[in-house]
Amino acid sequence: MRGHSPCALTRSNRSAGSRRCGESHYHPGRHPRRWPRPERPDPRSGRCGMAPTTSLPRLLGRRNESDELSSLVAAAKAGRSQVLVLRGEAGIGKTALLEVVLERAVGCHVARASGVESEMELAFASLHQLCSAFLDRLDGLPAPQRDALGTAFGLRSGSGPDRFLIGLAVLTLFADLAEDRPLVCVVDDAQWLDQASAQVLEFVSRRLAAERVALVFAVRDPDGDGRLAGLPDLQVAGLGPHDAAALLQSALTGPLDPRVRERILAESHGNPLALLELPRGLSTADLAFGGDPGDTTTSLSLRLERTFLHQVELLPPPARRLLLTASAEPVGDVPLLWRAADLLGIEPEAATTCEAAGLIELRDRIRFRHPLVRSAVYRSATPSDRRKVHAALAEVTDPDLDPDRRAWHRACAATGPDEVVAAELERSADRALAHGGLAAAAAFLDRATALTPDPARRTQRALQGAQAKVTAGQFAEASSLLTAAALGSMSEADRARRDLLLAQMSFAANRGNEALPLLLEAAQRLEPLDPRLARTTYLDALAAALFAGRFAAGPTARHVAEAARSSPPAPSAGKGDVLLDGLAVRFTDGFPASVPACRRAVRMFTDGELSLDEALRSAWLAASTAVSLWDDAGWDVLTRRHLQTARGAGALSALPLALTSRVFVHLFTGDLTAASSLVQEIQTVSEVTGGVGALAPYGEACLAAVRGEAEKADRMTASCLEDFLSRGEGVGVNMMQWARAVLHNGQGRYEEALRAARDAAADPLELGPPQWALVEMVEAGVRSGDARAAAEATDHISAMARSSATDWVLGVEAASRALLSDRGSAEDLYREAIERLGRTSLHVTHARTRLLYGEWLRREGRRVDGRTELRAAHETLSTMGVRGFAERARHELLATGETVRKRTTEAPTELTPQETHIAQLVAQGLTNPEIGAALFISARTVEWHLRKIFAKVGVATRRELRRSMVDIDRASASA
Repeated sequence: MRGHSPCALTRSNRSAGSRRCGESHYHPGRHPRRWPRPERPDPRSGRCGMAPTTSLPRLLGRRNESDELSSLVAAAKAGRSQVLVLRGEAGIGKTALLEVVLERAVGCHVARASGVESEMELAFASLHQLCSAFLDRLDGLPAPQRDALGTAFGLRSGSGPDRFLIGLAVLTLFADLAEDRPLVCVVDDAQWLDQASAQVLEFVSRRLAAERVALVFAVRDPDGDGRLAGLPDLQVAGLGPHDAAALLQSALTGPLDPRVRERILAESHGNPLALLELPRGLSTADLAFGGDPGDTTTSLSLRLERTFLHQVELLPPPARRLLLTASAEPVGDVPLLWRAADLLGIEPEAATTCEAAGLIELRDRIRFRHPLVRSAVYRSATPSDRRKVHAALAEVTDPDLDPDRRAWHRACAATGPDEVVAAELERSADRALAHGGLAAAAAFLDRATALTPDPARRTQRALQGAQAKVTAGQFAEASSLLTAAALGSMSEADRARRDLLLAQMSFAANRGNEALPLLLEAAQRLEPLDPRLARTTYLDALAAALFAGRFAAGPTARHVAEAARSSPPAPSAGKGDVLLDGLAVRFTDGFPASVPACRRAVRMFTDGELSLDEALRSAWLAASTAVSLWDDAGWDVLTRRHLQTARGAGALSALPLALTSRVFVHLFTGDLTAASSLVQEIQTVSEVTGGVGALAPYGEACLAAVRGEAEKADRMTASCLEDFLSRGEGVGVNMMQWARAVLHNGQGRYEEALRAARDAAADPLELGPPQWALVEMVEAGVRSGDARAAAEATDHISAMARSSATDWVLGVEAASRALLSDRGSAEDLYREAIERLGRTSLHVTHARTRLLYGEWLRREGRRVDGRTELRAAHETLSTMGVRGFAERARHELLATGETVRKRTTEAPTELTPQETHIAQLVAQGLTNPEIGAALFISARTVEWHLRKIFAKVGVATRRELRRSMVDIDRASASA
């Protein structure tokens, strides 16, 4: 429906406003005298926060459905959250069943909304309907949630908030309301929810657990493979033959031919709306004596729409114009309709005629008898008639309080290019972006492009619209706009922007491989036009090259680095500029030459204030650079800040990368409990976001390898490698091969470890895993008898040690040289390695080095000295849960004659993964609201889980749980 409004709107007032502007026919504070005032909504009606108190008549043939809905409301009142999706075709009775829900909601808060087809691209329109009665509660939300929801609703300005933070805000709002009394929410026509509202409500539906909340949707989707898929549902079928016949009879006012009766019953398939409406399309003679059955092959919805249209065509022209005006006004604002009708010269009697025909109800809001009436009226109108009513609606809409809807009506009324209207739409797009309405902004710009008369300006708006659609993930529509832009007059800057958008779309679809040459070309094209953007694009290209690694198509990291170094320098070097300079030197002149600039970049990121963009866009790359410098302190600080910023901002799409980066810090520090908790959180984020921003399970696979869980690690690394090889993700291959090397070294499978480590370390200049793999390669090479491979890896490590000179790299270099040394020098090197690594936070590496020293001492015949090192290594590795290396230490201890007792700690308490995660967060000192924010559940649900955890663990307080978690973690580590 091209003419309907996919617009954003300023939601401070959905109806017309309070002042006159220019020559508008908008009259503040009154309605045209001859039109009636709208009825005020009854506060008992269930639409303003409380449920109705009157009873509905019993629905014919819906006893089972009504009983199930009654049980649903009762369960919510008892503290068990309920979600249900009513699915069925148009007219099957879903709305009537929602009324059953509202009837049962006596004593409850009630929230109600309906999807509107013409508002499907208006960000958060339906969500605003649902929450509008409770906006006074926003100040009680945590600040990030309050700001996010307020921005989404246009109550405050700000950058577009993360969609999932808004979801968490709504979840918290619902949980808070339910503390007073149960909350019952009903959402009709959910197939027409705007995308933003649908995502938020799906998020909330999947996170409800122990709140006194019932959330019931009605959706025109009988198959259940569209909106709200996977939620509990109830298929609403047609009425049985007896009930269908009774309903048909109730709609008749005259005789009905038996053959016509059977035909209507057969064609309606028990659809209540069809049973009531199909007879209206037949003449009295047809009903009494039979006649032409008409087209029986058309879909039931279309036939019902035609039936409604036939009823509309019987009305006088003024009544039809009023219905068309109402169908073009998606909000249902009755005063606005009166003003538009007055402007169009429609007499008040037209409203009486429409209501008498039963097609519309004009009370507190405009309500059509069925959405099919609205669509039938609008679609059947001529383009000229549509433009007239949109022009009238635009004229009477307040330009100050509702500028976006006014702009859209003006666009629908336009007969050709119009720069004034296009400029209005562009301003509406800016407002939509400020409220997080990316899809709405894109829709505004799309229409503005079509209405722009000047070719150059049209190209600019097409590029702006394409940028909005790329950001919103609407790549097909973005491609269309880029094609349109290319047809116009494009400057060199325009072409550069187009190339950049094409590259960004490619990178989103295929991380780093095909996008790399596009990003590089875009950066080079931008150099003379926008040097700052060019350097940002070079950094993106370098990140893409690092992601693609060995699978880079065309240009490599070196090519990007060379181009970046030859580009104009930044006028004032920021953190990203210094980081780009350091990495560019690394991939052109080598590791030693890059250390000063890379170290400066890391220091700027660790010591300086980080903007949200810097934290979410570049902190992970700065952290990877710290790893490349063997700087464990910088790595720790940057991954912590990255994660804290992503959590604090509620940037769920950025959380998987932040969490994964932090997991690897814990794998080296030996806090495998924290690593496991983060892996669980990654899975939770993926669940609630539907995979938005998801990464491969790097953390889970590598955690299994470090733990020595051979079967799981082998299975996961094999699966990931197959995936990485198929899509050309080199960094993933490096990560999985490093994990395999660690696993096999722990098991004593040194030849397999060497093969994996050699593959992972194929290019030591790449960040992270290739350097770690060099360490595994030395140990595996020495133990498997390949001294040449071990020496080659040691030389790489030594070269880095001379330049970086941190305790981490100097420690692993000393341990590597000790493995390759003769009896005379090995001991001093082992002691140096242990001393240096003891000054770092890398407890796993430190314990493994003590294991190597103990193994060497035993082989030298110094059993007593060996026992000291082996015992310390075994105890530390066992406590951390690094089982493969702990078992190696145990066998070495047995070989010295030491009796090693196996741990006899009782099996860990059987907590579910989510309960374990909550208990771990309690042990870290987080409050219930903080845990709820981290896990995207309400504080009440956290408390519900805690009661079960206390019972299982046998404790009564959080302090006792913290102490018990230490024992549980140790038991799990040694299990």
